[in-house]
Amino acid sequence: MMKKVTARNGRAELVTAEIPLLKEGYILIKTQFSAISAGTEKTIIQISKENPIDLGYSAMGVVTESIAPGFEPGDRVACYGAPYVGHREWLSVPATLCAKVPDNVSSEAASLCGIGAIAIHALRTASLQFGETVAVVGLGPLGRLIAQIADAASYHVIGCDLSRKRADSLRELGIIAETGLEEVESSIMSETGGNGADAVLLCTGGKKTSLTGESIQWVRDKGKVVIVGDVEPDFPRSVMFRKEAQILISRAGGPGRYDPVYEKEAVDYPYGYVRWTEGRNIAEFLRLVSVGKIDVSAFHQEKRKLNETAEAFQDIFNPEDALTYIIDYRA
Repeated sequence: MMKKVTARNGRAELVTAEIPLLKEGYILIKTQFSAISAGTEKTIIQISKENPIDLGYSAMGVVTESIAPGFEPGDRVACYGAPYVGHREWLSVPATLCAKVPDNVSSEAASLCGIGAIAIHALRTASLQFGETVAVVGLGPLGRLIAQIADAASYHVIGCDLSRKRADSLRELGIIAETGLEEVESSIMSETGGNGADAVLLCTGGKKTSLTGESIQWVRDKGKVVIVGDVEPDFPRSVMFRKEAQILISRAGGPGRYDPVYEKEAVDYPYGYVRWTEGRNIAEFLRLVSVGKIDVSAFHQEKRKLNETAEAFQDIFNPEDALTYIIDYRA
């Protein structure tokens, strides 16, 4: 038996469950760390009723058994994607959703791989070119990672968050960050010579928000708005028409997500036809951490033992607290 975290009746609960079975194309992982994705998991907790819902989707651990090529017992691996990955002591995960962790990447950092894959795919969805300008609205875990990865790719990056603490934290990395809408617009126009951003990535939650209308104002002619967070696509048609702007939605961690052949059956897409799957985005996130292109140390300063998860999930409802919390499964 093992312990896992579920949401039920508006609360996070630690429950007992069977250890998952290993099957062809999968690896069995003894979890060391998993990362709480505050926005997603807060929403799940809030809507949960009597029937429990498993929480979590981003973790790392050590392989104990493998029926998949390329993975051996003892390997440190990062893994992503519900329902195979969650806040639980044992994970049976398709190999297509796993990547080996480089020796110089900490286990805590590797547990953020799911959030990293989602951030990378969001930027790929924007289809930006070298030197273009991107505004990242919402600097929670996902938005902050997107801003860092975009900066590492040599885009001009402008971050925005109502929290001064989060904006200041991004500025410490040398990235422009604003807290007011007028300041954001001023920075965008200043950086682009009055033309507007090539893309705005909306990483906020809250369903309906005035930011959708604002974001269209901030993009250039034929610019793009990418919906990354839980935002309703409510945009003014007149401005969209005038600018011929594109509205795009980024779906999770990349190609393969929700495809039962890729995930459940662990059948990878041909490299030459689908260059960046969700699994390859996991590996790319780990590479960026390994070579020092992004700094994720701020993400794993707050750790909780598995039996302290109720406290951690209470903390995520305070947006001024840590970027996220890491659950530690080690004895």
